[in-house]
Amino acid sequence: MYIPPLFAVHDKSAIFEVIERFSFATLVTHGQNGLIASHLPFMLDRESGDDGTLIAHMARANPQWRDFVDGDDALVIFQGEHGYISPSWYEVHPSVPTWSYAVVHVYGTPHIIDDEADVRSVLERLVKTNETGRDEPWVMDLPDEYYAGMVKGIVAFEIPITRLEGKFKVSQNRPAVDQKHVLDRLITSDDPDQQGLGERMRATLKEI
Repeated sequence: MYIPPLFAVHDKSAIFEVIERFSFATLVTHGQNGLIASHLPFMLDRESGDDGTLIAHMARANPQWRDFVDGDDALVIFQGEHGYISPSWYEVHPSVPTWSYAVVHVYGTPHIIDDEADVRSVLERLVKTNETGRDEPWVMDLPDEYYAGMVKGIVAFEIPITRLEGKFKVSQNRPAVDQKHVLDRLITSDDPDQQGLGERMRATLKEI
């Protein structure tokens, strides 16, 4: 990913926050049939490995998991907040429109999880992660035969993280006066997505 120094994120906790908050990500691999991408929910185990480990699963009918056996690196893309920035929000001109965004790229070699007990643990952790906080959280108490059939229909895997890239492009290249105007427009917007981008901008540019 092209990352100008001004937009580079080196704070691992900020990068992990994007991974956990925007956990539905894009897995990209390159195998015998060329590039392939799948869109999957991921979990992050912060304590596993030097830089954490991603855990996920896909349908066994999805051919992408067969790329894992070659031991090649994979790329997982986590897209955070993003949105259009109008030059009408600037005080300094001439200026042009741009797009602000937060994105994280994760690299590592996928490893298939074969043990059935470990696969079930992955599924239970994924359900617990997404059900926590609900008024009536669903508990995965399924009939054994049905559950076993579901397990056979998926491939669970983990990706020990070998490289992290974070890029938060939130008007760092604009004068302070323009940053303040952009932040005000985003935070006061009726659009929740714009408000979220404003919060990302405020957290990144702590001085405004």
